[in-house]
Amino acid sequence: MKKVLIVEDYEDIRNFMKLLVESYGYHVIEAADGIEALTKVRQLSPDLVLMDISLPVVDGLTATRAIRECNSAEILPIIAVTAFGKLYYEKALAAGCNDLLDKPVDFDALQPVLRQYLAS
Repeated sequence: MKKVLIVEDYEDIRNFMKLLVESYGYHVIEAADGIEALTKVRQLSPDLVLMDISLPVVDGLTATRAIRECNSAEILPIIAVTAFGKLYYEKALAAGCNDLLDKPVDFDALQPVLRQYLAS
């Protein structure tokens, strides 16, 4: 079963995203900030990361750059998730994200992205 790391500081949003991702048949790992995300990537080797950009302690773009510096994380798909819209698309790509989803995340937007990046 493919593992998806959801990095989101708001528990209610994280729980909603977890329900969506699990409904598609994936295993969910959770992190509430960029530091926790780095730890989970190293320890649990997720198959995809949904990375909120605005996080406490270490923001999502900084965490993405740090993940990309790990040799094992070069092929790991990282999808930026933000309420800031497409203004952050170029910044997200420059930081190492593969794609960007707008908040609020919905079923119609999330499912195709998961399929695309988690296709075996």
